[in-house]
Amino acid sequence: MPSFDVVSEVDLHEVANAVDQANREVSKRFDLKDSGSRCELSDTDVTLSSGTDFQLKQLVEIVETKLIKRNVDTKCLEYGDVQPSGKEVTQLLQIRQGLESALCKKIVKLIKDKKLKVQAAIQGDKVRVTGKKRDDLQSVMAILREESLDMPLQFNNFRD
Repeated sequence: MPSFDVVSEVDLHEVANAVDQANREVSKRFDLKDSGSRCELSDTDVTLSSGTDFQLKQLVEIVETKLIKRNVDTKCLEYGDVQPSGKEVTQLLQIRQGLESALCKKIVKLIKDKKLKVQAAIQGDKVRVTGKKRDDLQSVMAILREESLDMPLQFNNFRD
């Protein structure tokens, strides 16, 4: 029986490359050169530090553009609060991976509401969709691509 998995994964290596590129751009830009602005990556968090709120907003834009250029969807970012600490202002960007249970339930409900001849089952942080015809599975993929969900979706493990 053909099946595939609906997942939300982020390539952390590409995120690390984007953070490195952002740090290089900050060191070369005239308006941010000696401001002490920097980006630091730790596991699935990016910490942005700068001297002022305005410079921090510019830093966020730089990181977002570098992520987009590296084909990392910015929907996976969760923006923390701006926290002043002494001379610096910091903000935490969390990189979300995997589907939360509420979003999994929403995806299963969307698939069942279309009344296609497929079954959707939640398996941890992914949704497995199985059906008899490959065309039905491809129509489920098209439906999920059209929906505006708050996480980027990928379809992998397609089996015939």
